Amino acid sequence: MMKPYKYEIFTAEIERQIYNGILQENDRLPSVRIIKKKYKLSTSSVQSGFEYLMIKGLIRSNPRSGYFVTGIQEENIPEVKTKLPAVVRDEVFMKNMMLTSKRTSEFSSFNTAVPGDLLIPQKLILRTMQEVIREKGASLLRYYPSNGLELLRKHIAKQMGAYGCVLNPDEIIITDGALQALTIALKSVTKAGDVVAVESPCVFSVLEVLTHLELKVIEIPVHYKTGFDTEYFKTICEENKICALVTTPNFHNPTGVVMKDETKKEVLSMAETYQFCIIENDMYSDLYFEEQRPQSIKSFDKKGIVMMYSSFSKTLAPGIRLGWLYAGSFYAKSERVRFALGRTVSPVYQELVLKLLQGSSYERHLRLFRKKLSQQAVQVVEVLRNSFPEGSYFHRPKGGYSIWGQLPENTDMKRFYQYCEEHQVLFTPGNTFSFTDKYYFHFRVIFTERITSESIVLLKNAGAKAKELQF
Repeated sequence: MMKPYKYEIFTAEIERQIYNGILQENDRLPSVRIIKKKYKLSTSSVQSGFEYLMIKGLIRSNPRSGYFVTGIQEENIPEVKTKLPAVVRDEVFMKNMMLTSKRTSEFSSFNTAVPGDLLIPQKLILRTMQEVIREKGASLLRYYPSNGLELLRKHIAKQMGAYGCVLNPDEIIITDGALQALTIALKSVTKAGDVVAVESPCVFSVLEVLTHLELKVIEIPVHYKTGFDTEYFKTICEENKICALVTTPNFHNPTGVVMKDETKKEVLSMAETYQFCIIENDMYSDLYFEEQRPQSIKSFDKKGIVMMYSSFSKTLAPGIRLGWLYAGSFYAKSERVRFALGRTVSPVYQELVLKLLQGSSYERHLRLFRKKLSQQAVQVVEVLRNSFPEGSYFHRPKGGYSIWGQLPENTDMKRFYQYCEEHQVLFTPGNTFSFTDKYYFHFRVIFTERITSESIVLLKNAGAKAKELQF
């Protein structure tokens, strides 16, 4: 709290009397000598107090006569009546955002692709954050390098190198999450009106970034067996000038599919032939359920045409907004775009993640995280397959967060979603994953929340309702 000025002991009283009407306009105030004696102040303090009251316009000084009240002057403030148009909100956007982020309770939310409370290592994160704050102190309040903490970038490169993906830490940019990394990558290699290819189905947030950047989009089907329709994509490349391909080859969201290594190499070869950039989303690769992490497309890249991005929000906690982009040969443009989006990423988050990567706690957490995710995936898939109508299909994932489901085409999907909404069973409808209506009978199920007997009952009831809605 700021220390009060000495003169305030008398100016506050004079102000109160003026505002309450005790002192009226043209009333003479006590002299400097009287105020000085009454409040035991110095001459300079009293004069400073009178100057303060004059600045506020409450008193005036008459030479050789003293100080007088000027009265409270009413300001002549013009009344401005501006009619503003109503704020128009994009209802489709708002609906889709709610369908992918709304959360009701732990046991009924199957729609939000973030770690649930069961999977977030709260004690580890909070304890490490306290250590960081204690060790770094006020330095956390200053700007950090715009491309991110050097040691953090080196540890990310070291971690990726262990998986056979060689990255130069000087070409890594730390970002405010994965979507910012994607935005930087796209702005580095495209301009409004350019054509970008994306996997279909494609997560809603990626479609929104593409829309915001005014890019033209061509959707390329994802196949359960190979992970990507290369034949269709080749035709698209021959007929269009593709500037970039945005892809999630490992544990694709929403299908959970892994692109085969042969397909990854074929896509990379097409990028070389047709001269477009691959922007690879590697966010889910650490969440594998089998023996080893799948290879990235970047690990096969010898020409420097693959940018890669990831985030720690999927493996630690959604509130930790820290991602990274490997820009490679596109670094110079990406660095400028990153700077234009903000001077620096949160120092606390950078130091937190660095400290976790420096020790063994992060890898230990990932092992437990993968084990629990795998158990829940098996449990949820079995309930879905046994509860929904004959002819339904639910793809069993080998990693990540998503189960992609499809109901028979004689299902009344409108009534099905109405039932789910009324009973607070939150799935994400398939139509949010495409600019088309190709996935009308599909929906995504996320299994990151705690699976309880209550949540299983909700899934079984939704399946029973779907059986009733066949026509």
